[in-house]
This record gives sequence, C-alpha cells and structure tokens, in this order.
Amino acid sequence: MSTEAASEAAGKTAGKAAADPDVVELSVVVPARDEERRLGPTLDALAGRLTERGGAWEIVVADDGSTDGTGDLVTARRDPRIRLVTGPGPRGKGHALRLGVAATRGRLVLVTDADLAAPVEELEHLEKALTDGNAAAVGSRAAPGATLGDRQHRVRELLGKTGNLLIRACAVRGIHDTQCGFKLFDGDKARTAFAASRLDGWAIDVEVLRHFQRADWPVAEVPVHWSHRPGSKVRPPDYARFLRDLARLRLPGLLTALLFLTLSVVLYSGRFLDPAHRYLTDSLQDQNQWEWFFAATADNVAHLRNPLFSDLQGFPGGVNLMANTAMLGLSVPLTPLTLLLGPAAVLSLVMTLGLAATAGAWYRLIVKRLTPHRPAAVVGAALAAFAPPMVSHANAHPNFVVLFMIPLIIDRALRLCEGTRVGRDAVILGLMAAYQFFLGEEPLLLAALGMLLFALAHAAVRPKPARDAVRPLLRGLAIAAAVCLPLVVYPLAWQFSGPQSYDGIDHGTAPGTANSLRALLTFAERSLIAGDARATAALSLNPTEQNAFYGWPLALLALAITVLLWRRRPVVRALAATVAAAALLSMGPHLGGVPGPWALLDGLPLFESVIESRVAMICAPALGMLLALAVAELAAAPRRAVRYTGLAAVSLALLPLVPAPLKSEPRPATAAFFTDGTWKSYVRGGETLVPVPLAEPEDAQALHWQTAAGLGFRMPGGYFNGPYGDGDRTGVYGVPLRFTASLLHDARYTGFVPVVDAAAREAFAEDMAYWHAGALVLPPQAHAGVLRETVDKLVGRPGRRVDGVWVWDLHE
Repeated sequence: MSTEAASEAAGKTAGKAAADPDVVELSVVVPARDEERRLGPTLDALAGRLTERGGAWEIVVADDGSTDGTGDLVTARRDPRIRLVTGPGPRGKGHALRLGVAATRGRLVLVTDADLAAPVEELEHLEKALTDGNAAAVGSRAAPGATLGDRQHRVRELLGKTGNLLIRACAVRGIHDTQCGFKLFDGDKARTAFAASRLDGWAIDVEVLRHFQRADWPVAEVPVHWSHRPGSKVRPPDYARFLRDLARLRLPGLLTALLFLTLSVVLYSGRFLDPAHRYLTDSLQDQNQWEWFFAATADNVAHLRNPLFSDLQGFPGGVNLMANTAMLGLSVPLTPLTLLLGPAAVLSLVMTLGLAATAGAWYRLIVKRLTPHRPAAVVGAALAAFAPPMVSHANAHPNFVVLFMIPLIIDRALRLCEGTRVGRDAVILGLMAAYQFFLGEEPLLLAALGMLLFALAHAAVRPKPARDAVRPLLRGLAIAAAVCLPLVVYPLAWQFSGPQSYDGIDHGTAPGTANSLRALLTFAERSLIAGDARATAALSLNPTEQNAFYGWPLALLALAITVLLWRRRPVVRALAATVAAAALLSMGPHLGGVPGPWALLDGLPLFESVIESRVAMICAPALGMLLALAVAELAAAPRRAVRYTGLAAVSLALLPLVPAPLKSEPRPATAAFFTDGTWKSYVRGGETLVPVPLAEPEDAQALHWQTAAGLGFRMPGGYFNGPYGDGDRTGVYGVPLRFTASLLHDARYTGFVPVVDAAAREAFAEDMAYWHAGALVLPPQAHAGVLRETVDKLVGRPGRRVDGVWVWDLHE
C-alpha cells in the first residue's frame, strides 16, 4: 500500500471511529515478519493484560511479508479482536506499522514489538503520561528510572547510543531513546502521523515522533523495564539503511531551503558577489540609508551608546532610530559581523538570507496548517515570499523582506485558538511579537490586520469553531500583551516622545499612495517576461513601492480556485475574503468619489503613517495559501487530464510573476579623502564635516562617504524620518532645508550658480555656526563646477583640491 493509500485508509478509519459508538478504547499494533516462534506468547500476554485492564480492545498484527506461519498463527485464534493486516512485502517495519495503525479504531494506540522486550505491564506508566496531557508516551531505556534486564551486545548498545545522539541532533529534540519498541499514542493523532509518513524502514519511529513535535503535540519519555530478547530482526546492513532514511527525512527540507536560497541569490545576483562595489539601481537612496542604519547601530553598540539614537547625521538634532525602523532586532546582534565585514556586505546577507528564510517560514506554516503536500507548499511559499510587492521591496527595504517571524506568529496565534497550552503559547507569542517589533513595526501591524481579516472571514464561514476559540484566544492575547509590552514600552516611549520623534507622515494623494484596480491587475516591472517600467511607474510611488501588480492571470486563477473549492474547503472562502478585503483596503479612503473601507482607519494612531497601497502585501501569503491548496488538490486528482490541465493553468498564471534579477550598477568610487582618513585634519572636537551639497532623500551618497570614513565625523543634513522642526512635529523625510542647504540644492539641480550677496554670506555664516562646521567638502559629482563656484563665493576664497575632493577649511 502506498503512502497516499495509507493516508486515505487512515482518514476513512478515523472517520469510522468517530461515527461508531462502540469504538474500542485501546488498539495494539504489532509489526511482524517471520515471528511464528515469538508471536504466540506475545499475543497471549497482550490479550491477558488487556482483558484484566478492562474496556474494549483490539490487537492488529501487521504482517510484513512473512514466509513462515505468522499469518496462520493469527487467523487460527478465531478471535475477532485479534486481526491480521497484510500488504505486499517485505517492505520493512515502517510500511507494516503504517498499515497496522491505519487499520486501528482505538482511542489510544499502543505500538509494541513482537518480542515484548518491554513487558505489557509497563502500559500503565505510559497511560499515566497521556492522562497528564501528552499526545504520546515513548517507552525509554535511557530515561532516569529505566531498568535493564538482559542487555544487548556492547557493540549494539554503542551503535544505539550513537544513533540516538545523531537523531537528537538532526531530527527529534529531547528524546533520548526513539527506538524502544513500546509507544502509546493518542489514536487520532497516531493515525494522522503514520498516514503522513514516508519511510518504510526502522526510522519510522523517528519520522512519526518528528511529526508530533512539528505539530506541537507533546511527547513524554517514560522510563520502562526492558530486556533483550534473542531473535532480533536488526542486521548490520540495517544500520546503514537507518542512516539513509535519516538523510531522506531531512532531504526534502534541505532541498526546499536550498531552492529558496537559490531563488533569493538569483534575485540579488547583480550585487550578491560584490556588495561593497555594487548598488541596487531601483533602491534610489534606500541602500545608502540602510547601510548607514546598520553601521550606526554597530557603532553605537561598539561604543556602548544608546542604540535608539544617533547624531551622526541630521546634526545637531540627530536621528531617532526607533522612529526609523533601523531593524535593531538584527542590526544589534549583527554588530560583530558589521564591524568585521562592513555594512554593505551585512545588508546584502540580511536581505538575501532573510528573503529565503521568509519563504521557508511560509512553507513550514503551509505544510503544518493547510496541506502536507510538500511540492504544493513550495509553490505557495514561493508566491508568498517572491510576489511582486516583495520583489519591489527587495530593493533595499529589508524591513519588508525579512518577514520570517510573521508565519511563526500566525502559527502561535492559531495554537492559542486550540486552547491546549494557552499559557505557554501566549508567552512565546508575546516574545515573538516583541522581537518582530524590533524588526519592523509596520509589517507587524499589517500582519495583525491580515489576521483580523482572516479571523472575521473564518468566523463567518465556521461560526461554531470560532466561538469555541474566542475564550482561549482572548486569554492568550492578554497574556501575550503582558509579556510583550514591558519589553517594548521604553522603545515605544522613545519612538513617540524621545528626541526627534514626530507625530506621523502624510504621504499625500500622489499616484501609487493608494492602489487602483489597474495596479492590482497589471504586471510588475520586474516580471521576467511581461514587465513594463512605464506602466508601473504611472501606477506606483517609485520602484520600491510597487505594492500590487499581481497580474490579471493570477486574479483569474484565484477566482477559479475559490469557485471550485468553495464548498469543500471552508478555509478557501476565508482566504479569498481576506484577499478581497486587503485589496479593497489598499485602494485608499476614496473609491471613485465614494468613501472606501480605508476611510475608517485613515488618520487613526499607527495607521496615519501607513502607505495604504502596502496593505495589498497581505494578499501575497493568502494567495500563496490558495495556490498551495489548489496544487495539492490537482496532484491528488484521479483523472490525469484534470491533473495536467489544472497544473498547466497554474503554471501559465504564475509565469508572468517570475521576477528578473534586480537591477544593479557599479558604485562610484569613494574619494581617498574619506577612506584614508584625510578628513581628520579638518574636523576638531565637536565639529561637523559639511558635504556639498548636504545629504537629502533625493541624494544620500554622503551617508556612504561617512560610512566609508568609519563614522568618524558628524554631518548636517541626511535621509531619515524626523519632525519638521520649529515646534512642528509633523513627520518629514530628511531635514528641513536651511538657507545654505537650499542654495546648494538649487545649484545642484539647476546647474546655475545662484546670486551670492552679503545677505547670503551672512546666512551662510549662521548655518555654519549652527552646524558647528569645521570644513565643507565637495566630492566629484554632476555640476561639481557650479557647486564649487557657489561655495567659493559663500566662503569668500577658493577651496583646495585634497585627495580627490575640494575642501574649504573654515578654521583658516
């Protein structure tokens, strides 16, 4: 019987057991191959003990292709409670157990070897562990309190201990003896886990226990008395096969991780191998900004300064790093790596590995919560992590790329709804939310909004389970909040009330601030086969904010999936409603002159700074989950024509979403004035170095020059979020331009030397005093001649050419 057939049998059996009022209390499964000599006494001992125990019971002997009288011995008993199941064999212990467990009906399922090396009297200890709330109890020869009668050969004991070390390292955590043949399971969970198994050999125990741990079903390790019995079926070649099966157990996950990593590396291939000298073209000035964030945080940590603030740019006001999503959850712990490799390399690693990790986290959630079909989960996770909005933000927006915590938070919230271990799950959820807070608050807010939309839709679809989940969920959320808030309250207070805090940023009503229906249905600019830069530019704020662009084929595919699976899969209805609601919210507060749903949130605390088009990012994982469900259904379709036609339609809908590698270009060389430390001769204690022109959102190369100089000097101007100033707490990008900054800005972009009179020189002198300027520096750039002539007039004398830049020393 195949794995799929066993899964189907388990499902049918579970359903029958649920409907049968006479379902047995305990099922015992005994795998057997050529056990004619040992099986008879074992069955006698089991039947006698189960009769004494009371309650309905059954014994299922799973024959793995025996060539002796094993099968006849069972059938000769003529006891309907003792049954024989057989399959094509021999295939191995794993295959036999899969058949045997699928045939059970018991509320509890005991799996024991045919030699009864652990006597059946040990059953009461295992039952106590399940009474205490565990889903499985594993008899153990290694747990404290275990006793050994006759021992195995020393070589076999050594091999067993070595194998258990390997198992704990790569497959099953915390269980010291997975191979003892005496285990008691919750019946329904055992049938689910064995049906999902794939291994046919001795490693089936490891695979099933791994399934329990991944499903967060608690497993207890119970000490038992154990005695070696002669006649073992384990032969020396079986140890090699066991290692092979362990590798097979890990291989799908490793291959999936490698696939996601490869996709991420390909996406960043233009910069990945030389991050210090390549620049993401479409990142505008964001790469400069984010490299500075990592560098400044590392500098703060290395010098034991407050990591929530820096005055290295924007002097004298400085930068509130908590109000600028500096990703302290990564930039702080990665300080040693940043100091060693530099911020450019670390940012590249964070975005590349973070995107792959995000895909892996979505994959894990889909496999655990939606479908065990791994190829389908791979497709769904790839869409969730590499959807067009994610690719757009991959242009140096790591806070919207590194989202691996979001699926973990969703899974933990779903565990709260189950109501089994609310306290523990709530504490973990609180810690996860606190950590995500330090990775990115806006993604956390959008995730909460998406979960709320799904919860409301799912409650409408399945009201009774929703009602049952309300109490444990609310209790868990209260505990999670009590854990999370103390960890984030001070950073929050700093963010909203600390130096350089602001009230919110008004992004206006420019095209792309909110999505249009056309933006949702148009292909993305980075589509490998259908990208149109001009079309997307007209529908988005900039290349880093293309928050929709899923394309009309995917929209039609999602509609078809919803219609076809509407009745059979309630979760499809909830996911489809989530997609539709998020897309509608992303279209802003006004829909053709009529107030839209976003009008209810627009202006509320936290939401006032959100670019509403970003709400469409919620659609990516929801669409990925719909896609995974559809692919799993198609893979199981009995008719080949349906299967191939459906998979072809899915492939065609996804083809326009395949992204081309992100555009990159050589980075201009940084002048030796910065890299060789020449600047130190021009900046004294408390003084700043003024770049010409000052750093601003339109051109923040000065941040890179400062980073190349080891953040040794402060500078006015910059690219960050801060208050407008002069008592106005309205948030703006960059620093409001003083006279000198505005004058140099105009000279750069017009290419004309402005009029410089006495009043201009006086204002210039005031600005230099305000900035505590020690010198002005003009590196090579467009209109450098115009800028040099302007500064000559402001200073009243020509600058000097020093190590590749023009310098005006204000100490002279």
